[in-house]
Amino acid sequence: GGYLRDAAPPVLLGLAVTWALIVLQVRGRWDCPVSLLTAQGELERRGEGYAQFDRWQTTKGLTIAAILMVVFLAAPWPRELAALAGAGLLLLSRRLHSRHMLGLVDWELLVLFVGLFVVNRAFEQTGLMAEAVQTLAAAGIDLERPGLLFVTAFVLCNVVSNVPAVMLLLPLATHPMAGTLLALASTLAGNLLIVGSIANIIVVDAAERRGVRIDWLRHARVGVPVTVATLAISGAYLWLRLAS
Repeated sequence: GGYLRDAAPPVLLGLAVTWALIVLQVRGRWDCPVSLLTAQGELERRGEGYAQFDRWQTTKGLTIAAILMVVFLAAPWPRELAALAGAGLLLLSRRLHSRHMLGLVDWELLVLFVGLFVVNRAFEQTGLMAEAVQTLAAAGIDLERPGLLFVTAFVLCNVVSNVPAVMLLLPLATHPMAGTLLALASTLAGNLLIVGSIANIIVVDAAERRGVRIDWLRHARVGVPVTVATLAISGAYLWLRLAS
């Protein structure tokens, strides 16, 4: 579709640049230190290490995920009901107890994610966001313009995380290219700092449980150049698309 046509070139080029920057950052330090192997061994003794590969469960999970993706994109059914149906099918297993599977869910992270939306909605209902937009518009700063929307998404994503930021900015997405612009800017801006994306928090938390500590400075050494490079690529591409 139109989104794939517009997003694929900067995303693919950005992936190549991201890989190159990461390789430059960790060149000569790919080997796993003994301390990490020790930490993994301790996790396995506590039953928290990597699970053994289960071909049936893996095939089942990937099949349901593929079906859900098709349903999300093409079917008229409510997405939340489709997701619940998929989750129910995953819980149907003769070998894995539902209690064990639910125990693997990171509930604290889910509460954090839900809390972001609650706070985001409460802030939206105060009317402060609408007032700020009107004040800026009166000063000649129209956030509906693609360039300003791109910059605003970058800043806001690193304040409230990228998904809540998109929800706040959606009313301003009136330009024909605003959807693609907002999707690219919010996704790539989330790489700048750990708090920019829930995905970053998930990875940092999972890494720490396995003996790898990623603080904000270590993340920023890779995140900042990657974010700057990929946003520059996407911004230039979108500018060319708008100019054509």
